[in-house]
Amino acid sequence: MAAYGIGDMEKLLGVKAHVIRYWEKEIPLIQPRKNPGGRRVYAKRDLLILFRLKYLLYERHFTLEGARDQLFRELTGGGDAGAAAKQDLKALIEALRSDLVDLYFLVHNREQP
Repeated sequence: MAAYGIGDMEKLLGVKAHVIRYWEKEIPLIQPRKNPGGRRVYAKRDLLILFRLKYLLYERHFTLEGARDQLFRELTGGGDAGAAAKQDLKALIEALRSDLVDLYFLVHNREQP
């Protein structure tokens, strides 16, 4: 099982540790364990929830309360939130693909066809 410290989470998510801790407090779905030293250890599930939360907040402009409700609906299968989440993920994947292509050509100093 993959485990991530808060520093790893900062890098992966692109947000500061205090933001992650605040989200953790406001969204009960995020439940990191504590290691013997008392530091937070996040599971892959936490990481995926946090990625989705960040997307809902920053890209879809949800309020934190709205994003929390949406996450609960998606994870419990309520309404057609699952279909909406699938569409959002497809759009996100397509945007990431486009970014990867741009990065490839940038790294290899080539013109895009």
